[in-house]
Amino acid sequence: MPELLLSYYGDDFTGSTDVMEALASNGVATALFLGIPSSAMLERFKDCRAIGVAGTSRSETPQWMDEHLTPVFQWLKSLDAAICHYKVCSTFDSSPRVGSIGKAIEIGKALFQQSVVPVVVGAPQLRRYTAFGHLFAAYQGQVFRIDRHPVMSRHPVTPMDEADLAMHLSKQTSLPVRLADLVAIRAADADERVDALAAAGETILLLDVDSPETQAAAGHQLWRLADKGNAFVAGSSGIEYALLNAWRAEGLIGERTDFAAPGKVDRLAVVSGSVSPTTERQIRRATADGFDGVDLDPLALVGEHAEQALDAAVTTGVASLKAGRSVILHTALGPSADRGGDIDRIPGARHQLGQVLGRILRRLIEQENLGRAVIAGGDTSSHALKELRVEALTTLLPLPQTPGSPLCTAHGSYAPTNGLQIALKGGQVGTDDYFAQIRDGRGS
Repeated sequence: MPELLLSYYGDDFTGSTDVMEALASNGVATALFLGIPSSAMLERFKDCRAIGVAGTSRSETPQWMDEHLTPVFQWLKSLDAAICHYKVCSTFDSSPRVGSIGKAIEIGKALFQQSVVPVVVGAPQLRRYTAFGHLFAAYQGQVFRIDRHPVMSRHPVTPMDEADLAMHLSKQTSLPVRLADLVAIRAADADERVDALAAAGETILLLDVDSPETQAAAGHQLWRLADKGNAFVAGSSGIEYALLNAWRAEGLIGERTDFAAPGKVDRLAVVSGSVSPTTERQIRRATADGFDGVDLDPLALVGEHAEQALDAAVTTGVASLKAGRSVILHTALGPSADRGGDIDRIPGARHQLGQVLGRILRRLIEQENLGRAVIAGGDTSSHALKELRVEALTTLLPLPQTPGSPLCTAHGSYAPTNGLQIALKGGQVGTDDYFAQIRDGRGS
């Protein structure tokens, strides 16, 4: 394999494709695996300069992380990439009990045997910003401090009630957090300031990013710190966007890559477990534009008669597809339809629901020989995609207007889904006409 610039683990599947899109769009060939691949599968992508593994740690416990992150991190370390990235959502939502970013950093820090773990969360491309350690995110054209964000402050599993990322992390780890703030990172002596912070002892080192200029400065610092033995880093795809500046400045990569639009398909199947108001708008827009909408009862899909509910959903979906229409099967139409409280009373039901939606989608693909599909919802995607028997993804069509949910090509040994074109859409991602955009195979 060529020298790897980067390896990474994504804490959910939509976030993992977000990184792949950022890299591939900028000329860094990237393969994303759904687990540690076989040597034969890895060999298929021997010319890639970035290798990722899509995971589910965003919705898992610290105990799960101890058991499952350690072997994946060990495998990623064995690839000997210049940087290894633990990728988290740009909204940083997490808690001590679910999706603990602090715990994941501790595991990676110990395995890579480094005293400093750099962290970048700000990503202006995604309209995410950090200023003096506080996180801000856009919604519907306005920028909110994350603890006042209309959606993320009310996330059904990991609500963000703290914008100060050092304070947020202090609930998840005993490691101190030091900050290279906007003043430090812009200073003429920024290198010396960052080195002083890194030399102060064991630490998580947060780098502020609020603009293209500070993003470039953060990329410079990440690359310098990696050269000093701090190859394991954590954060959003802001890590990649920052590093691209440093790599390009050193002539390690070329310019952006152009992708040809794959064009329209006659029929598209979508399954959605998202309760986001963004996804709600997208579903309503799609049904107004000719998609059939199918309301699924999430409790029925995880209850005593789950198989019957699954069969009924497939029957309904197939009927729409046979009639030549695209179809969206969804378990909620916005926050007002959220059944999360009831679902959480059933042990393991959230994971099970994502798996059932994946099985529904797989049967629709098999029965109707579909070539393109969408899974909506970050946690949903993480569990549903595995049911499609996909082993790896590559980028087919980036969406530069709304980065973070590209159309991908699936790879594997299961014929019905090998070569499938699939998009994984996080709850907050995409314009209102997202589903039609994917159906039509257009990048803007």
